[in-house]
Amino acid sequence: MFAGSEGGGKAMAIVFSLIETAKLNDVDPQAWLTWVLGQIADHIITRLEELLPWRYAAQAA
Repeated sequence: MFAGSEGGGKAMAIVFSLIETAKLNDVDPQAWLTWVLGQIADHIITRLEELLPWRYAAQAA
């Protein structure tokens, strides 16, 4: 729509999906994304499921 390019539109769709998934799991999207960005650099790629919103909610509780 207003993404500027097809690639931009795809990136926006991914980000919007992540934000809405966090909201559906009663997780603050900004807090979760901040936490993920702090974890992802040293995280093992085969264990990405550990960075999902519902895992964050379980750890924060």
